[in-house]
Parts: sequence; C-alpha cells; structure tokens
Amino acid sequence: MLRAFFISLSKATWAQRWITRWGFAWRAASRFIAGENGEEAIQAIRQLNESGILATLDHLGENTSSAAEARKSTDEILQVLDQIHISGVRSNVSIKLSQIGLLLDDELCQQNLARILQKAQLTNNFVRIDMEDSSLTAKTLDALRWARAHGFFNVGIVIQSYLHRSAADVRMLIEEGIRVRLVKGAYQEPASVAYPAKEDVDKAFDQLAELLLAGSLSHRVDSNPTDGRVPPLAAIASHDVKRIQFAREVQQKLGLPKEALEFQMLYGIRRDLQQELAAAGYPVRVYVPYGTHWYPYFMRRLAERPANVWFFISNFFKR
Repeated sequence: MLRAFFISLSKATWAQRWITRWGFAWRAASRFIAGENGEEAIQAIRQLNESGILATLDHLGENTSSAAEARKSTDEILQVLDQIHISGVRSNVSIKLSQIGLLLDDELCQQNLARILQKAQLTNNFVRIDMEDSSLTAKTLDALRWARAHGFFNVGIVIQSYLHRSAADVRMLIEEGIRVRLVKGAYQEPASVAYPAKEDVDKAFDQLAELLLAGSLSHRVDSNPTDGRVPPLAAIASHDVKRIQFAREVQQKLGLPKEALEFQMLYGIRRDLQQELAAAGYPVRVYVPYGTHWYPYFMRRLAERPANVWFFISNFFKR
C-alpha cells in the first residue's frame, strides 16, 4: 500500500509542484541526490573515488514532452561526459531513454542516443541504459540492439528481476555479451507482468545473478579496474545482504575472480556495506544522481523502504 502510494506520487505533476516548493523536501532528498549541478556531482564522485568506490553518474530526468526538451537533455548528458573526462574521476554514465525522446519518436531517440554514445567513445567511457516501467521494456531493448547494430559496443542495460520476462532477456543478453546491471525493480507493475511477492522477486534475482555470473565464464573479464569506467558483464545492484552474499557464493563456486562482478548501490544508502565490499576486494560502483528534476527519483526511493519514509517525515517536522 505504502509503495503504491509513493509510486503514484512519483507520476503526479500536482504533487511534484506542491512538494518541491517545500525546502525540507530538498533537504531530505539531498541524502540520495549528489546536488543540482554537475560540479557538485563531480565533487561527490571524487570523494567516493578517494574511498575506493566507483560511480555511474545520472543527470536526472525522464518523460520529456517535446523534441526540444529531449535534445536539451541530450546536450546535458554530453556535458556530463566531458566533465567526467576533464576531471578524471572514475565514473561512467547512466541514462533513461524517455529523457532523450523515446516516448516521442523512435528516430529522435536514436539520433540522441547515437550522439551520446559517440561522445562516450571519444572520451573513452561507457553508457548504461536504465530500464523504466514495463511499458518501455521492449522498446528499451530494441534501442540497445539498434545501437549495437550501428557499431556502438560501449553500452549496457539494466534488467529488473521482478519482471516475468527477465530470465529470457538475460539469456539473450549473455549470448550477445552485453553488460547487465541486475536490479529488483522500482515501479508499480501489474501481476500479469511482474512478481507481486517479495520472496518471488528475491528468488528471481538470485537466479538471474547466477545466470549472469555463469555467463561471465564465457566472456573475457575486460573491465579496467584502474580506469573504473567499463564494468564487467555482471553488475549486481542491491542493498540486500542476502542477495549480495548469494552472488559472492556463486562467484566463489564458479572460480571467478572478484573483478568479474561489480556490486552497485545507490548514493546515500548503505555506505557501510559499500566500504565493506570494497575492503573485501570487490569492485563497488555507486549510482550518483544529480540535477533539478529530482522529484520522481526521490519518490521511488521513498517507495522502496519504510525507513526512507520516516527519514522524510522527520525532516518535515524540522521545518
């Protein structure tokens, strides 16, 4: 019930106009968001790098409503890639296709995606395409394959374990050697396309993690741990200690080196666990979002865990 409420708020423009006027809302959101501009985000990444943590930088935004907005968002992502290159921080980038025109026109989205991937090639970087709600899953995978068919191999994808289709998708992605970030999923989906029960989502997550790690045996581990931009085939994105432990056990059982997988977490969440995994010798990458369009992202973080909601409420009473 609480999850559904905050997911619905993430899509409500009236709530966004209302909540973003509250100064305390940004104070609460800033726990999970690295700032409103690129300079603040780069500084946050530099601090992560100094503690042995990698990053993926995301300029927040989604569901653009015009071609002009989509092109502006694309230009901002190009600037992000330049900022990473100039600063030398150990980070790649994450993007949402609805931010660059997926909901408007396939050709517009492809043009913008090509511009981003070309810039990433020029700056020796990697782009991860985030997965959005299930209505866009097929179109997102189509765009990924379009990019690879046009010679862009510096691109990966996110797969959500709560979707029924994900096992088939992961098998095909492994065959193609595409780098996958595995997540549980953060949208409210119907039972016809997604598992409604947490235990089923967890079980699917473990099964997909095992598939990805087994698939890594047939793909050379070619990530560069000193550069910190290109990830391995398998990226396990979770704060769930049981899911992380399961992945570690599979990695050890298969005899994979630690750098054959990467653990990923969200900015501002479980910093202790991030440090623990890094100290154990595993690559750890933190998803670092920034920008002024932080409201939908923040609402989805509140939807994920009751503790985040109480953090938000406590800030409300400190206004």
